[in-house]
This record gives sequence, structure tokens and C-alpha cells, in this order.
Amino acid sequence: MAYDAEDTRRRIFDAAAAEFAEHGLAGARVDRIATVARANKQAIYLYYGSKEKLFAAILRAKLEEVRLCVAIDPDAVGETVGQLFDWYREHPELIRLLLWEALEACDEPDESERKRRDGFREKARRLVDVGGAHHLPEAARVRAAQDLLFTLMGLIAWNFAVPKMCRTILDEETDQAALARRRETVIEAARTLAATAGRLHGGVSG
Repeated sequence: MAYDAEDTRRRIFDAAAAEFAEHGLAGARVDRIATVARANKQAIYLYYGSKEKLFAAILRAKLEEVRLCVAIDPDAVGETVGQLFDWYREHPELIRLLLWEALEACDEPDESERKRRDGFREKARRLVDVGGAHHLPEAARVRAAQDLLFTLMGLIAWNFAVPKMCRTILDEETDQAALARRRETVIEAARTLAATAGRLHGGVSG
């Protein structure tokens, strides 16, 4: 049977994503990744260079996946946020990877961060016209869109970063019941924030 390089890369990627989500960058072990992926350690270093570069590649790919799966619609922010909420619920590994990155990664910007920043700039540009801020200069509208985007992401992500707290504060018996409540609340909050984002920045600028 011929060696399938792409299949090997996919197995390594899937195994590493699970390993990093569970153990973080420092706690992850290349030998465990190799065992689960049914590959040798040399293949991991050949394809990805190092454990750190493998972690960065996985995080970048996961963020790109959510970017491609959910397009932000400036005219339907609530619906978009609902789709993002559902995506994060179906892919809990992304929140865990982001939390591990915050705990362990170097604060110095690197090439991976620069590429991700470009992707978020594109998302912010799509939100520029949200909130009736047409009277503001373009730079102010871009800043309003960036702040709105980050706030919406926080509204969504926190539910999955601290599920026990979510369940406890909402006084629900299960995570599912708590998340169902939170989904509707986050959507309504997103609509309100989108409607006021431009006016808030206009007030600050004035």
C-alpha cells in the first residue's frame, strides 16, 4: 500500500488538536500524538517543524474553519451570533485551545498572530456599517466595528469557557438547559449592541 502523505498529515493534525485541547502546549506530548495518529515522530517534525509550530498551525486552522463556516452579516447580526454560538457548542476544542494559548504562549506577536489579525480585519470591515454610524469618519467606524466584534466574541465564548459557572449562576440542572437560555440572551444582546455601537463611539469621539 502506497504511503499517503496527506492522510498522515490529517491524522497528525486531528490527534494533535485533541492532545493540545486536553493538555495544552506544555503538557502535550509528541509521542502520544504520534501513537494516536499512527505516525512516527519524525513525520510530525517533518510536516510541522516543532510542537510550537504544530500548535500554532492547529489554532490558525480552527479559526479559519469558523471564519469560513460562519460569515458575519452586518444586516443580521443576531442570526450570525446564533450561528457562531452553535459552532462553538459543536467545536469545544477551539475555546480550550484559545485558553491554553492565553496561559502559555509568548506575548510577542509572531507570524501566526499577524495572519490571524488580517482575517479579523476582514471581519471588522464587514461590520463597519452596523449601528448607523455613517456620520463618523471611517477610522472611527472601523474602531467601532472592531470593538463590537471583540465584544460579541466574548459574549459567545465565555459560556463555553466556564460552563459550570454558567449552569450555576443560571440555576439550571444541565449545561444544555443553561446554554439554551444563554443562546437567546446573547442573540438579543448582540442586536442591541450592534444598534448602539456607532452611537457609543460617536459620543466618545465628540
